Amino acid sequence: MSEIFLHDVSKTFPDGTQAVKNISLKIKQGEFLVLVGPSGCGKTTLLRLIAGLENPSGGTIQIGEKDATTLASKDRDLALVFQNYALFPHMNAFDNMAFGLHARKVPKDKIEQKVLHVAQKLGLEKLLQRKPNELSGGQRQRVALGRLLARNPSIHLLDEPLSNLDANLRTSMRYQLTELHQEFQRTTLFVTHDQVEAMTLGDRICVMNEGEVMQLGTPAEIYDQPAHRFVAEFFGSPKINLLDGDISGTKEKYCFQQNGQKIIFSSNQSIPEGPIVLGLRPECLNIQKEKSSDSWEAELKRIENMGDIRVLHFQGQDCKITLKSKRNDLQPGQAYHIKPEWKEAIWFNASTGNLISG
Repeated sequence: MSEIFLHDVSKTFPDGTQAVKNISLKIKQGEFLVLVGPSGCGKTTLLRLIAGLENPSGGTIQIGEKDATTLASKDRDLALVFQNYALFPHMNAFDNMAFGLHARKVPKDKIEQKVLHVAQKLGLEKLLQRKPNELSGGQRQRVALGRLLARNPSIHLLDEPLSNLDANLRTSMRYQLTELHQEFQRTTLFVTHDQVEAMTLGDRICVMNEGEVMQLGTPAEIYDQPAHRFVAEFFGSPKINLLDGDISGTKEKYCFQQNGQKIIFSSNQSIPEGPIVLGLRPECLNIQKEKSSDSWEAELKRIENMGDIRVLHFQGQDCKITLKSKRNDLQPGQAYHIKPEWKEAIWFNASTGNLISG
């Protein structure tokens, strides 16, 4: 197994596009790290740089004790699963899975042993003689994953491998990937734009935007303490409520003012005076009958019944507020009072978007 160290790695393409901007990152041995962000944020380019499929414009890539910046892909002891699976159409599932082992001149009996072991793990035993066009999308995805696991190098790289699967199959494959990682304990990088995949798979998550790392942390850190409003908005469904306003006062009696409407509340956080952005997760808001100094009055506009939970959309005096609730006695068109759990409030600098930690 190998650690990966990126030191000020950058990548600029011939057209001038700077896809990766001076990223320094350490990926621990045996860690499952998820690279996540919107399309075009540089996550796949970063993965390709680590894989040796692209050369960096600057910086160095170190794998274990070895400088891998200019090392050929075949010498990096890694394997990559692509979004489109990249299976050989003329080969059956067994030969596709065995391809990397044949290339390394592994004895035939060892190849059969390794492939059959992995096929059993992935439920492919009865499909090994089928060619890719005879397999479903989920089966092709498992064959591509099996090709990686049969070789089982020290580094596993996966580039949005679940994006072509339907919702139910993606859920089951996330569970299977978690089990396989626990068994094989290889250093794993997983690229996705899906926040659910990032939160459920990663030991840590690296959030990227416009070629830069916005935050690196555990799923809990990313969700509960987002380093920037971009990170806060990217994670969570429904999205976090972000309210622009001004803050004044002290811990015992803060005043949050938004377009003339004042909310008075107390908090253990140290919140600086002046323009600010208040972040409130939908699950951190409560509905109460009586008006209070630390609540908003808002009209319920729409209810989305999700079965186990209801997503409620409110229109306040100058803002829209979304919250989650199990209540089923609320009526659209009625006014209610919304009170935040102020200890769960997240505050951001109005100009930089950075988290205010107090």
